[in-house]
Amino acid sequence: MRGLSGRGFPVGLIAPEGSPLALRAREAGLEVTPIASGGNRFAAAMALRAHLRRGGVRLIHCHDAHSLTAAWLAGVHRRCPIVASRRLANRLSQNLVGLARYRSAARILAVSEFVRSTVLASGLPPECVEVVYDGVPVPALPSQAEREAARRRWCGAEHASLFGCVGYLLPEKGQEILLRAVPLVLRELPGCRLILAGDGPCRPGLERLASELGVADSVLFAGHVEDVASVYCALDAFVFPSLAEPLGSSLLAAMAYGLPPVGVARGAVPEIIQDGRNGLLASAPAPEEIAALAVRLLRDHDLAARLGAEARATIQQRFSADRMVEDTLRVYSQL
Repeated sequence: MRGLSGRGFPVGLIAPEGSPLALRAREAGLEVTPIASGGNRFAAAMALRAHLRRGGVRLIHCHDAHSLTAAWLAGVHRRCPIVASRRLANRLSQNLVGLARYRSAARILAVSEFVRSTVLASGLPPECVEVVYDGVPVPALPSQAEREAARRRWCGAEHASLFGCVGYLLPEKGQEILLRAVPLVLRELPGCRLILAGDGPCRPGLERLASELGVADSVLFAGHVEDVASVYCALDAFVFPSLAEPLGSSLLAAMAYGLPPVGVARGAVPEIIQDGRNGLLASAPAPEEIAALAVRLLRDHDLAARLGAEARATIQQRFSADRMVEDTLRVYSQL
């Protein structure tokens, strides 16, 4: 929305009152139409109808299935085009309403080829489904002083190497596999430490596992981190063990900071990481393979620097926020 507004396009957001998204949009000076905090689809449909009655709306972009249902209930497709983003890798619901709402969209934007394949497998026509990768801002590279301050915050100066992961703690995110890799990494690099930034239902079990593996002192569970940039600034390498990621925003963000990544060749990760060029890919979610790749990056500073520079270039060229805005505008103009 900031990108579109900055290019001269008037945009508005319909979002639950008091939600983080609504608050951030208001802070950015964007128009926000609030609905009940529960995010009721019928309230959203009524808000859409009110906008359509006032006129001037040329396109509605729905960013999840609930908002698409609201647009379908409001009959938006009879008044202006609907664009629907798809960020989940599971197949679309096969019930009448589930398919009808997606068929009402003039274009479905999948965030990766992996996600596009699941949409097509649900029966949607190929000409209506297009890939527009989500993008991230490309920050200035942190100075040495900023890196040292971040490392002192998260691990203290005594730790020789720091690798980590950012993400919600869920089974499909693969943090258990990463934890099981830690003892293997410590055999080679005893002073190393892992940071897991993020919270979620798996945290208690993961903390117990760290104790059972005898690595609790080498793993920092940071919980939710508001200024997550400080984590990226502190790390020497980023490990992304997700098992079937639709895209991976934290992977993109880490690469934007010039961090060399390790990923698993599953989901959309191979669309981002080219093994040996801008990161390293494990062929399977195996602790032994992930540990070996992490050790390789943490030991070989020249390799890490080269892959990190290529990782950042990949984001600048293919996965930046500006590229996302331009690719989205291209679809808008077609409609």
